[in-house]
Amino acid sequence: MPAPYLRLPPTDRLRSPRTGWTRAHWEAMADHLLDSLVPYATPGFAQYRLPGRGSWSGVVSDGLEGYARSFLLASFRIAGSGGDVDPRLIERYVQGLTTGTAPDSGSGSGSGEAWPRLTDCSQQMVEAASIAVGLHETRPWIWDRLDTRVQERVTDWLSGFVGGRTWDSNWRLFQVVSEQFLASVGAPHSRSDIEGGLDRIEDWYAGDGWYTDGDGRNFDYYIGWAMHLYPLLWSRMAGADDGGRTPVYRDRLSLFLATYPHFFGGDGSPVHQGRSLTYRFASVAPVWMGALADCTPLEPGVTRRLASGALRHFAERGVPDERGLLPLGWYDTFLPATQPYSGPASPYWASKGFLGLLLPAGHPTWTSRELPLPVEESDQYTALPAPGWLLHGTRHDGIVRLVNHGSDHNPLTGDAEDDPHYAKFAYSTATAPDAAAHAWTRAVDNHLALLAPDGTPSRRRRINPGDCAGRTASSWHVAHLPGDEREFRIDTTSVLYGPWEVRVHRVEAPEGAGVREGGHAVAGSERPWAETGPGWALARTAEGLTSAVVALYGWDAEEAAVSRDVQANAYGPHSATPCLRLGAHPGGHSVQVSLIALSRDTVRPQALREAVTVEVSAGSVRLSFPDGSVADV
Repeated sequence: MPAPYLRLPPTDRLRSPRTGWTRAHWEAMADHLLDSLVPYATPGFAQYRLPGRGSWSGVVSDGLEGYARSFLLASFRIAGSGGDVDPRLIERYVQGLTTGTAPDSGSGSGSGEAWPRLTDCSQQMVEAASIAVGLHETRPWIWDRLDTRVQERVTDWLSGFVGGRTWDSNWRLFQVVSEQFLASVGAPHSRSDIEGGLDRIEDWYAGDGWYTDGDGRNFDYYIGWAMHLYPLLWSRMAGADDGGRTPVYRDRLSLFLATYPHFFGGDGSPVHQGRSLTYRFASVAPVWMGALADCTPLEPGVTRRLASGALRHFAERGVPDERGLLPLGWYDTFLPATQPYSGPASPYWASKGFLGLLLPAGHPTWTSRELPLPVEESDQYTALPAPGWLLHGTRHDGIVRLVNHGSDHNPLTGDAEDDPHYAKFAYSTATAPDAAAHAWTRAVDNHLALLAPDGTPSRRRRINPGDCAGRTASSWHVAHLPGDEREFRIDTTSVLYGPWEVRVHRVEAPEGAGVREGGHAVAGSERPWAETGPGWALARTAEGLTSAVVALYGWDAEEAAVSRDVQANAYGPHSATPCLRLGAHPGGHSVQVSLIALSRDTVRPQALREAVTVEVSAGSVRLSFPDGSVADV
């Protein structure tokens, strides 16, 4: 059940048999989030200074972030109801615009709440885009009623974008929408800035509805809540003056949405992968945009089931918290799921998840009966060659697992990192990677590591994707050991079968090096139960979620173990990861084959080992599964 401090309407099991939630629930949640911010507003409502760790941009920028991102939510609420909201909501944001754009004087006679000017690559650029979108969507209720002097101050502030430099990523789109708003109100702007930003994202289109966020292999939720979202928000501003771009953006979003529901589990959770996960249910923004732009391939009942399921998922787990705030984290506060640019109000980009409120109350997405998600209907296998991902969902437990052979969030050349939200072989809707700073040096879960004599693991930094089709995907990466300048290549192929992932590794290593393979990290408020046996290990939470690894070929039978950690996982303070080891590599090349299982069922590792037959020859590995199917790697 949702947290008791949330006052929500009664559930409607006739219209929403899966979640019970309707448009009234979304409006109530929006009102609760907005009202809960009021105690943290500065006197002129230009900033919302929330409790929590500050960002690297400082308290004033963080306060602007609170205004801008909540204004996005307020704009959807205001426009979606035709202005029929508590008048104080509109008044607060009008006052904030008036105060925030009033310059502070050097004598100290100003408000002390003035927004920082837009300078090249400044955090203010991100927030300005939310303000521009909000002003466009609420134009009859806010912009058109502003005093002319305030309008001039707002456009003067936004004009800091004109000719300015942004980061070469989704930030280009912040400039696009902000300057398009300037154009829509007759203010000075640069058409070349707008066209240049839209032209630049063409370089990042990877096909099948997928973009990479900037150069490199940067695939995550930014593709949905930025790369697809802003071009179509821009289109709403540009109207007929879109240069023919809108049909292209609509077609691409349609392709993207065709498989996007496969990222959501039966309990509503999105797969836990990528950065800025503290935005949480912003992950449903592209689904709403598909309905808003009339380009979705999804049935209206699927759109609402997916979106309401995600929002309810977090509400049932204490988000927002007892103060009505969105903390920095996933459920509770968990800073490793954030970035240095994340301030206390950063989570309010979750406002994008309320985009559906712009749909009229009588729209089929709100009135149609909910339909099941793909994982609620049958077991699912989805290959996504553009990002190099495999998805497999199992109906009996509602878990969706993502196998990663293509997204590393690294530049194309130069130094590379191994962020745990990108570097792992697998993610899921029921688990998160161990991501605390000390966990990075251990890199156990969903990782194949060479081990130095002192136990230091090699890293998986730049991922080089191979094939991705059907139930199989592959990639390779280069491993290094401390003090050893040599490069050791590790080739990995994943083959899916129901809830299982079989990983076949071709490992290059120096003689005597250790090798370790980890499964999913499971976590909770209680210490997970652990068990090991010859060539297998498992960990199980108090709720019955089980992670297991089973040695199928090439491992030391007596080296299976369970690695534990504390305060390292977004799903709970106690985490555990089953793992396998090879004590001493013979040198040269070897083959290791592991079965990775994540399930809410009872897992019997001995039976899993017997279920898969492995035949290794000089150049290939043959896997035979219980249904008679065979995979040659």
